Amino acid sequence: MAKPTTPAQRRIIAAADPATGRLPGTEAQLSALVRLRLAFRHPRPPHAYFLTPAGHRVRDEPVDAEPETAPVEPVPGVFAARTGTAADPPGGAGPARAREVRDAWLGLVEMRRMTNADGDRERPCAWERTHLVQAAAIALEAAGRVPAGPGREGYRVTVTPQPDAVEVREPTAEGVRACGAVLERAGWQVSEHGETRTGVRYVLASPRRT
Repeated sequence: MAKPTTPAQRRIIAAADPATGRLPGTEAQLSALVRLRLAFRHPRPPHAYFLTPAGHRVRDEPVDAEPETAPVEPVPGVFAARTGTAADPPGGAGPARAREVRDAWLGLVEMRRMTNADGDRERPCAWERTHLVQAAAIALEAAGRVPAGPGREGYRVTVTPQPDAVEVREPTAEGVRACGAVLERAGWQVSEHGETRTGVRYVLASPRRT
């Protein structure tokens, strides 16, 4: 379907930060982009505006595209992290999913910068500590790890009895170690363990606080 955009709106979209998707513009201009589902307002101060995946698609269109109209797919819902435990993983696949995951990870990094007292982007933020499974899954998928799904092996992230840790499993020991390495690079504390009876390996991970 087509969503109408003005030349001024397309100039704002084109001026978005290439790494984070943060948008310039007035409150009225940015609110209009939110209504078109091309931008969203960050819930925490300073309440900056960022491109949605649909907004990124508009920005990436050829320069000779018609300026008055931008082909935008309806946004079916909020981005859902793939933990590898759902029978029918939410969302699409392919390049569109890759872009959504990249945007979600960049959004987390920006949230770290804005909400950690020292602006540290390497240390998980409060949101990640209250959404452990989702945060770990975003980090894993953004790094190229594949979530388990119907007919497909991959990582699985689950809660644990520990309030500040998740459990991550993969079918192979190499996969388990790779997931642990990804989470360490993402600012998590990781320890590898094995089941006493089966010897199956898994990692426990918790967001680093310092």
